[in-house]
Amino acid sequence: MSRGTTNGRGSHLTRTNGNGRGPHAAAFSAKKRNGGPLPARTIGPVSDLERHLPQDWWRKLFNSIYLKTDGDVVENDTNTTREIDLLIQSAGLEPNDRVLDLCCGQGRHCLELTRRGFRHVTGVDRSRYLVRLARRRAKSAGLNVSFHEGDARKFRVSSDKSHKFHCVAILGNSFGYFEREEDDRRVLDAVVRVLSPHGCLVMDLVDGDWMRTHFEPRSWEWIDQNHLVCRERSLSEDGTRMISREVVVHCERGVIVDQFYAERLYSRDQICELLESVGFHSIRDHGSVLAESDRNQDLGMMAHRMFLTAQAPVRSHAPAKRGPVWPEVTIMLGDPRLPDSVKRGGHFNAEDLDTVDRMKRALAELTDFRFNFLDNHASLMATLRSDPPQFVFNLCDEGYGNDAFKELHVPALLEMLGIPYTGAGPACLGLCYNKSLIRAIAHSVEVPTPLETYFDTDDQSATLPSVFPALVKPNYGDSSIGITQDAVVNGSEELIAYLDKLRKQMPGIPVLIQEFLSGEEYSVGIIGNPGVGYEVLPVVQVDYSGLDPGLPWILGYESKWDPDSPYWSQIKYHEADLPEEEKRQLIDYSTQLFERVACRDYARFDFRADASGQIKLMEVNPNPGWCWDGKFNYMAGFGGLRYSDLLRMIIQAAQDRLVAQQAVPTPNLSPAELVGAAR
Repeated sequence: MSRGTTNGRGSHLTRTNGNGRGPHAAAFSAKKRNGGPLPARTIGPVSDLERHLPQDWWRKLFNSIYLKTDGDVVENDTNTTREIDLLIQSAGLEPNDRVLDLCCGQGRHCLELTRRGFRHVTGVDRSRYLVRLARRRAKSAGLNVSFHEGDARKFRVSSDKSHKFHCVAILGNSFGYFEREEDDRRVLDAVVRVLSPHGCLVMDLVDGDWMRTHFEPRSWEWIDQNHLVCRERSLSEDGTRMISREVVVHCERGVIVDQFYAERLYSRDQICELLESVGFHSIRDHGSVLAESDRNQDLGMMAHRMFLTAQAPVRSHAPAKRGPVWPEVTIMLGDPRLPDSVKRGGHFNAEDLDTVDRMKRALAELTDFRFNFLDNHASLMATLRSDPPQFVFNLCDEGYGNDAFKELHVPALLEMLGIPYTGAGPACLGLCYNKSLIRAIAHSVEVPTPLETYFDTDDQSATLPSVFPALVKPNYGDSSIGITQDAVVNGSEELIAYLDKLRKQMPGIPVLIQEFLSGEEYSVGIIGNPGVGYEVLPVVQVDYSGLDPGLPWILGYESKWDPDSPYWSQIKYHEADLPEEEKRQLIDYSTQLFERVACRDYARFDFRADASGQIKLMEVNPNPGWCWDGKFNYMAGFGGLRYSDLLRMIIQAAQDRLVAQQAVPTPNLSPAELVGAAR
């Protein structure tokens, strides 16, 4: 193995087998045959390692085989102790310093720092397997360390901007694994964002000049009594990366994995030049790091490493307030002249108009912006073409023509005309409108979801579930349309009756029949974007205690649209009363889904516990309700923000995103040119 990881402490694992299966289909998976891992296929001899290297080989690499093949180095207490000694000494760390171990792997450095009395240690790693292992080890040892899943280029660890890190450490050869060098720069940019003024970056990475002339083209070693690993290495065609292949063989079961991975080879001069290009200064070389090995055979890229420190870019403690990039903002709204089937009575009501007035009053407090309002959908396309807005704050969650199925049409129209806007794009809105697809995506990334049956109302022969109570809701839609207090059913007769009701109310719309989650209900609100910065609002909890005990505890249609309903007046909200570990887990789930379904600028994620206390995802809400009395504004209030502050943050998040995608301090392009270039 090359002994390097994107997010861990040893070599990367991936495969490029002819059968197209990923590493989890082979190496030490949960699937067993005769008590051991299933054998894998090998592609045999290859003449060009680089040709077989997958572009994103680092995504799904780490499982128990990683710790087996590299355990002689990365599970070696002598190495960990020596590296932490050097870290503390070179960075001048003190016990109260906030330390981030970026690409922390199984947490060996975090745990050692905490054992030595450091009180504020955080670890971030891309590998779910290693992060979970780190958490288990911390819990077993009684150590308080915060571990998070995250991409090193766009991670989020705290919603409190005042809690910058005094030190960020990238240890154990965990740098230089992306195909593009600009992604390495993005990692350093992300580090700059979380470091305090005069904070310290510590890097431990392979000495590229040494490795180019000392690597072993072929090697093999026994890693235990049953497993043999064979390695091949070669330089990439341009000489900038080391390409490695690794075949792990069980003495009785044959090949377990056949995988390819790579690492960019930075010389001392090159890595210093890269650090300086993103603003680091006072770069110091603390000499070479040599690894101990229990096997003392092939150390690969862990054999000869550089240990560097650098100071964060100089910044003012109170940066000057910058004005908006686009001060002229057009607010896009639903049309009060048109019918709206979602609203009470099928049209805009006094409470809807009051909500718009409150929003306008809040926006009036943002004196560095100038707002105008667009809500006439009959002339919408003509207006946008003849007088295109400089920037749109898209609050038209009613959809084009007040048709909820056409919510995605509004951003689609803005994109066709090249007009920059806030919030999710049409693809994200369309995806999240289909609740069964969101459940499938959440399931694929191991976010817990309720048991569910997909039911087509035209299919009279479908087998209905027999687990009650159950929640019945339309597969398509938002704003709780089709979910009333009768949607919670306790038996077959109630289920069939409600299905008939939905069939008449929403003909042709498939239905989801879910286990009813009867526990506490929570929502996570996020403002910002991956790679630019997230603000996570305080987690909110729904308080149903004021409801009549005979009513089901749900946030249904009545709670949002019927002022005469007890759901409207008796449901309250407060900041979540959750252990920090569970709260952190909900935030991790939310940020992961935010990126996976391509939310932008702001989103809300709703969770609820089942009868046994396991918290599961209910819905993903891009462009969530923006009204003054909605959950999103309640979260902001718990965080000490005014309604106007919340609206400003959403606008600013969108403008920051567009500028960051252009990678220039301020855009010198027209709105249409900027939006087109940022896609």
